Order: sequence, then C-alpha cells, then structure tokens
Amino acid sequence: MKKISLIAMTAALTFTAVGAQAADNFAGVTLGKANDNIRSSSALSQNLGSPNLDGVIYHDTSYGIRAGQSVENGRYYGTYEYLSGSNSGYKLRQQNLYGSYDYVYPVNNFGTKLFGGGSLGLTKLEQNSSGYSRDSDIGYLIGAQAGVIQQVADNAEVEAGYRYTRSNASTEISEHGGAKLGSLDLHSTEQLYLGVNYKF
Repeated sequence: MKKISLIAMTAALTFTAVGAQAADNFAGVTLGKANDNIRSSSALSQNLGSPNLDGVIYHDTSYGIRAGQSVENGRYYGTYEYLSGSNSGYKLRQQNLYGSYDYVYPVNNFGTKLFGGGSLGLTKLEQNSSGYSRDSDIGYLIGAQAGVIQQVADNAEVEAGYRYTRSNASTEISEHGGAKLGSLDLHSTEQLYLGVNYKF
C-alpha cells in the first residue's frame, strides 16, 4: 500500500510538472556522473567479507530525459533517470522517476540564471550480481538540486547542476536456489550533470 501511494504521488507530481499553466514548455536530456552510498547489512558483511558496494555505482554515467514548464521565477518538470555499475562481480541498476520544482534567479542580461529546488519521487534498485539471484525493490526518492542555466538560443538552453537524493530502496543477495546472504540499502546518490533543454 505504501508503494502504491508513492507511485500515485510521483505520477501526480509528474503530471503537474508537464501540465501546469506557464509561458514555456520544455523537454530535455541530461548526462551525468553519479556515486551511490550503499549500506550493507551485518549478515551480508559477515557472509561476503565486507564487500565494497559503494564502488559498484561510482563515477558511473547517468542518463535522463525530462519535460516540464517554466513559470514566473521557476520551473516544474518530471524526470526519468537510468544508471548502472559493476565492481568485483557485483552489479546494480538504478532507475529514478521524480517530479521537481526549481526557483530560478536571473543574474545578468545575457541569459545566465541560477537555480535551486527539490525533488520527490521513486527509485527502483535492481541487484543483478554474477552468481547470485536477481532481486529488486522500489523505494521513495527525496532530494535537492542546484546549478546554473545559460540561454544559448531563443528556444534552447544548457545547464550544469548538482543533485543529492536519499532513498530507502533495499535489495537482497542470495545464492541461486539457496539461502539469503544479506541485504543492501541505497542510502543516497550524488550526481553532477549537464543538461540541454529545448523550449516549445
């Protein structure tokens, strides 16, 4: 029930982002580098010798698509992101779906703006490590972002930003057809990204 409510909330945020009345609609893509902070259970650390799961998604590429609308002094938008990584035989995949609002502050007459805001949505974490059973979980996502936007044409802008999110998504590691060895929790994700937005 909790997850159904979170999904409904995220869908509402996304539809609000793309459906609000505003001056400019926009769509865009992002490309970034992300690091996950993973916490292992005591059982997993004991059974697998304290694996470095923070190194699974570490400086790995993130891909995003988004759409939204600009409003006076701000913008609303919905985003889908994908990132994955592997290290020492462990493999994780992360998918994010969230709605965001940014306050946007113009700093000069050349189309440069600063932005900062918050995001709320869902994270799906998948564990697909070699030699172990697959597992996945969906948890909440809450975070904040900030950066700079530069207008490069009447209908196009680029941006650079930093995003920090927290999540409670958790997956298990088990032997194929065997016992559970322990669990891993996605605590947080840090991301530096570049984006291009097209206004229409």
